[in-house]
Amino acid sequence: MAASSNSSLSGSSVSSDAEEYQPPIWKSYLYQLQQEAPRPKRIVCSGEVENRPKYYGREFHGIISREQADELLGGVEGAYILRESQRQPGCYTLALRFGNQTLNYRLFYDGKHFVGEKRFESIHDLVTDGLITLYIETKASEYISKMTTNPIYEHIGYATLLREKVSRRLSRSKNEPRKTNVTNEEHATVDKISSLVRRAALTHNDNHFNYEKTHNFKVHTFRGPHWCEYCANFMWGLIAQGVRCSDCGLNVHKQCSKHVPNDCQPDLKRIKKVYCCDLTTLVKAHNTQRPMVVDICIREIEARGLKSEGLYRVSGFTEHIEDVKMAFDRDGEKADISASTYPDINIITGALKLYFRDLPIPIITYDTYSKFIDAAKISSADERLEAVHEVLMLLPPAHYETLRYLMIHLKKVTQNEKDNFMNAENLGIVFGPTLMRPPEDSMLTTLHDMRYQKLIVQILIENEDVLF
Repeated sequence: MAASSNSSLSGSSVSSDAEEYQPPIWKSYLYQLQQEAPRPKRIVCSGEVENRPKYYGREFHGIISREQADELLGGVEGAYILRESQRQPGCYTLALRFGNQTLNYRLFYDGKHFVGEKRFESIHDLVTDGLITLYIETKASEYISKMTTNPIYEHIGYATLLREKVSRRLSRSKNEPRKTNVTNEEHATVDKISSLVRRAALTHNDNHFNYEKTHNFKVHTFRGPHWCEYCANFMWGLIAQGVRCSDCGLNVHKQCSKHVPNDCQPDLKRIKKVYCCDLTTLVKAHNTQRPMVVDICIREIEARGLKSEGLYRVSGFTEHIEDVKMAFDRDGEKADISASTYPDINIITGALKLYFRDLPIPIITYDTYSKFIDAAKISSADERLEAVHEVLMLLPPAHYETLRYLMIHLKKVTQNEKDNFMNAENLGIVFGPTLMRPPEDSMLTTLHDMRYQKLIVQILIENEDVLF
């Protein structure tokens, strides 16, 4: 908390925690400092104040000067009042005594109280959090600046005893059911394992596909004391003490998150669905090379649909396609898309196309989109092919592998052109806008780029054996 309205404190979302495993390596220094921090002391106004905002209590003293506020605080550490600015009526200030001086903060309210980015339900909580932050940053500024220099993250000795059990749970082959019967004792033990231990177990699991994935950190409010799983230091404050990866559950300080390697190992219990899920997140969570929906749909299409006229061009019933989507989201690899359930193969091709359209980051990523379009504009066929190959190398590994597998499949579709009437150009028209989307949501850009999108997919299909 700094004495200005431009505080660096972050916003948060409160959630309940069942954490968990705390080995004896956690460092207690910052926790002890939080316990020592001054407690807030509200200085109430003895009389009634006219025009007091309904969201302030008796700590509001109306329009008074800084000097009057300073006098009311009486030099008591942690004492605070609220006042209305003399120079700017309608603007409110928190006057807080800390470090033998009075600090003044511009105060805001939008349903919650704040002076920076953190939002609080009450003024008391805001002041409590502010005093903790001020005290720790005053007493331990040098310590905090060096927290990331000797992390525990890469030295997880305490994971060894639990590694075998976690590996068994997380590395089931794809043919095994995801739900297994466990004893209450085993279930309780596994639930207590932190995300850091999960990562250690997976790191030593040879079956896990080694796709690099960044952590999906979001500001988080922890219930009860929590320690950073990168530097092992206490995460101080009342709310928004740190960040949590919403994919694997790793808990770290905001400043430590900048140093965490791109080694997120998503936890299946945090992945709520198959469609609309980031591709790399999905394959790492399920421990597969490609999204299972791609493998299962293509296997079904190749088994009974390669000769179907207008394959991928003809649409299936939308409600049946949505049924397939819900089946994958609900049942995962156990989803039944057999001919007995969905005799129309166009439902399965529609479900596959919908999966690609629903990806938050397309197969051909936003980062590489413009490079592919530029490559498509090259007039020389040989140079164009070389340019496309170079851009392919920039795709994330899971995206590259999925695209490669899809192109092999679409090549098989074109080899049945005499029956299905679908050549590489036709498939390019269908899959261009499905696999590629411009970063900016512009209809004009999309329309302008459609012929290049079609050409890129056509090139990928016709040259899949060379490009991949």
